[in-house]
Amino acid sequence: MRLQRLTGLEREKIVAEYKHTLKEIERLRSILASNTLIAGIIKGELLQIKEKYADERRTEIVSDIQQISIEDLITEEEMVITVSHNGYIKRNPLSEYRQQRRGGKGMTSMETREEDYVQQLFIGSTHNHILFFSNFGRLYLLKIYQIPEAGRAAKGKAIVNLLQLQPGETIATALPIKGFDKGYLIMFTKKGIVKKTLLREFSNPRGKGVIAINIDEDDELMAVRYADGQSDVLIGTCLGHAIRFNEEDVRSTGRSSRGVKGIRLKKGDEVVSAEVVEEKTTLLNVTQFGFGKRTNLQDYPLQGRGGQGVKSIKVTEKGGKVVGLIQVRDEDEIMVVTKSGKSIRTIASAISVTGRNTQGVKLMDVGKDNMIMSIGKAAEKDRGEVPAFYSLPQQEGD
Repeated sequence: MRLQRLTGLEREKIVAEYKHTLKEIERLRSILASNTLIAGIIKGELLQIKEKYADERRTEIVSDIQQISIEDLITEEEMVITVSHNGYIKRNPLSEYRQQRRGGKGMTSMETREEDYVQQLFIGSTHNHILFFSNFGRLYLLKIYQIPEAGRAAKGKAIVNLLQLQPGETIATALPIKGFDKGYLIMFTKKGIVKKTLLREFSNPRGKGVIAINIDEDDELMAVRYADGQSDVLIGTCLGHAIRFNEEDVRSTGRSSRGVKGIRLKKGDEVVSAEVVEEKTTLLNVTQFGFGKRTNLQDYPLQGRGGQGVKSIKVTEKGGKVVGLIQVRDEDEIMVVTKSGKSIRTIASAISVTGRNTQGVKLMDVGKDNMIMSIGKAAEKDRGEVPAFYSLPQQEGD
């Protein structure tokens, strides 16, 4: 091809591009001059983006803004709450605890002194409640998110520093609750009084606490248990007696009532323990000077409320009075703590199962001028596991 021809072709190409550019300028000017055309182009581009990148809406459009509470700003998260025997409490995210196979070495869940141990452990949402009952018969309430979060091995914070307690007031029971619409709370005093109240009666306590039960001057609240309305309850005393009756024998009453007699006490006797009966457990009795035994729950006959009950353990001068009785499973670990702060930890299956009217075997040599002050189950999470048995109580309808 001749050079003149090549030059002509290039000139034609430039002219064509020039004419196309003029048309594009005219089109763009017409778009800028028309709001309708601009809106149409934006709409088309947004539809293309939606088709390519769309997912479910993450926000909600509302007509007006309601009042926002602190709880609305708290992420709902599963927490592990640990309560020590000496009254320290803390929470940790459940995600910090890996699931382990049975027989694993576990991990530390709370740093405690020798005389202290993890007595309660449960799993609950940051929006769940914990009810704290004092020896004065008052109720205090916290949401789980109000409990300070601490390191997995930390001791936590003293419960008394989180609540507005009165002088001389101590916490007798901490009870986790999912909701207030179902079930009952059964309260037990040292003088043998028992009271049952609908759980919903406690849904709006004040910051300074509310009266849960009217207590006589010479009495105090000893324990509070959750019940479904049809359970058996068992009360044990320091002189070795126990009574088992159905909770239907106790009529439900309001918060400010006193309650009724659960067990008739002899002179010098007082209630040391109370339980809502669970299946597949035995009853462990432990005395001041280190004796203990387990007895099958079938050996405790169902009776009417207000009687003296039956002999639960043979109380002798050698063994001392009963410190407490608790329901245990074979795999439970038992903690025994003395007045001097010494403690022993043993598996429940190592303690013999015998009849009611026996003294039991030596669990601990407490030594001279010393005695056992308390017993309890070491929460299984103290060994690094999270069993359902220590989760929040399963309320009727869950």
